[in-house]
Amino acid sequence: MTSTSPAYGELRAQLATLTTEAFRPELADIDQQPTLEIARIMNGEDRTVPDAVAAQLPRIAAAIDATAERMSRGGRLVYAGAGTAGRLGVLDASECPPTFNTDPSEVLGLIAGGPSAMVKAVEGAEDSKELAAADLDGLRLTADDTVVGISASGRTPYAIGAVEHARALGALTVGLSCNADSALAAAADHGIEVVVGPELLTGSTRLKAGTAQKLVLNMISTITMIRLGKTYGNLMVDVRASNEKLRARSRRIVALATEAADEEIEAALAATDGEVKEAILTILAGVDAATARRLLTESRGHLRAALQSAL
Repeated sequence: MTSTSPAYGELRAQLATLTTEAFRPELADIDQQPTLEIARIMNGEDRTVPDAVAAQLPRIAAAIDATAERMSRGGRLVYAGAGTAGRLGVLDASECPPTFNTDPSEVLGLIAGGPSAMVKAVEGAEDSKELAAADLDGLRLTADDTVVGISASGRTPYAIGAVEHARALGALTVGLSCNADSALAAAADHGIEVVVGPELLTGSTRLKAGTAQKLVLNMISTITMIRLGKTYGNLMVDVRASNEKLRARSRRIVALATEAADEEIEAALAATDGEVKEAILTILAGVDAATARRLLTESRGHLRAALQSAL
């Protein structure tokens, strides 16, 4: 796209209407300020983000409930975005297996341009709706899946294309943007628009917009997993003990849930091959590992329900 093409002029006109792209003349001399003052200004900007997220909580909650309902039927959660938005989706997805013991195929992050775009921009990738459709087709999307399109501007073709294609296939769709009246929100079943206002650096949406998107993605994945029984109270009972730190955390979680002695905790974890939920159930319900496993299967992984069945 050249600077003289009609499409370039249209894009410039679009950007001029976006809050996230607005120029702030009061910050025009920020490069001349002392470092501490710049840090104070930036910190003040960041403090406004949670309030912008709070304004969207009813919409966020509705999207989470719909997502959890689909995932309870075996559906997947798929994030799709370009640039910073895509990287945030990939990050959130990658944290679910170690935190909630999900299979890597259950929560996925798609970034325009593929994995290499995590560290280097891929020319033109964000401008292709067709690329988004192809990426989703590679996942064999079903009506039980949820696709979350992420775009600070709310106009990124890759994110919009992902939502449009997913919706046409019957999947649940969520559009997360940081501008009001965005095309992305309009294309989705659930539109979430966290309007954080102009950035400290004009158009640098990895700042407040990126922070807002990370906060919302934290909510979507974490609360969905709570609804799916991946926690017991505020304990991560589905944590995967893949290293020493997580093995120590597993023991601590069992201790907090049961208040059992160290010897009993070690025996329970050994009997259940380190499965925290099963270990807790063997201690609190007084059942063996095989019974704990069966009760959890029958309760679809919900520890509270399994405990109620056992007692």
